[in-house]
Amino acid sequence: MLTEIEQHIGWQRSMIDAHNASLPNVADQAIQERRARLLVQSQRAESLGIPIRRRDDAPKTYAVATARRAVMSTPPPATTAQFKPEPVWAVEQYEHALKVMQDMALVMERSPDAFRSMDEEALRQHFLVQLNGQFEGKASGETFNMSGKTDILLREGDRNVFISECKFWKGPKAYGDAIDQLLSYATWRDSKAAILVFNRGTETSTVLKGIDAATQAHKNFKRAVDWAHESGFRYILHSNEDVNREMTVTVLVFHVPK
Repeated sequence: MLTEIEQHIGWQRSMIDAHNASLPNVADQAIQERRARLLVQSQRAESLGIPIRRRDDAPKTYAVATARRAVMSTPPPATTAQFKPEPVWAVEQYEHALKVMQDMALVMERSPDAFRSMDEEALRQHFLVQLNGQFEGKASGETFNMSGKTDILLREGDRNVFISECKFWKGPKAYGDAIDQLLSYATWRDSKAAILVFNRGTETSTVLKGIDAATQAHKNFKRAVDWAHESGFRYILHSNEDVNREMTVTVLVFHVPK
């Protein structure tokens, strides 16, 4: 009887030793699977977006627009780094805001006398009114706000999600300074921006050539984007701190009556 007990204990001991030896691998596999699930959940959490939407009562005075929209964001994918969502503005909303601003060109053409004496700040105010007429945020008041004398910002918390710089064309150097200004504002990965160039008295073709040459010569230039537009361009620039942090910049040129 004692011999049989010792024999069974020996069998159990060998199985226990084998089980104990496998524990490190089992634990590592469980950790990796849990980690993968958490990263997927983090990515899903990021997709909630910025709660800004188009207004239902959006006016159609300056633009042939659809209902006033929500500004939704699409945060970047989760990485192996500690999870920290960085929402960005959805491309569809970015394109709509650009369309609202582009339609201001028609307003200038149809009412030239109203714009002859306007400076950058006054022109910026007209664009701001139209943008706030099409978008609304999670709180009452203006969704797009002014900063300084020439900027239009869409902010989420203490971050800039969309930036628009409004400048009269004063040559390539001044235009390069506007790019630097945009980059100083950019704090989100995949930020979206626009430069509104007001041209009063210079041949449009000269302005367009100057913009393209100055942008591609800029130290933060990464690439041009195929974007069909007769009076504008689209580029990808990188931040000053990290070449992998990219900003989409759309440049629009507006003829301002003189």
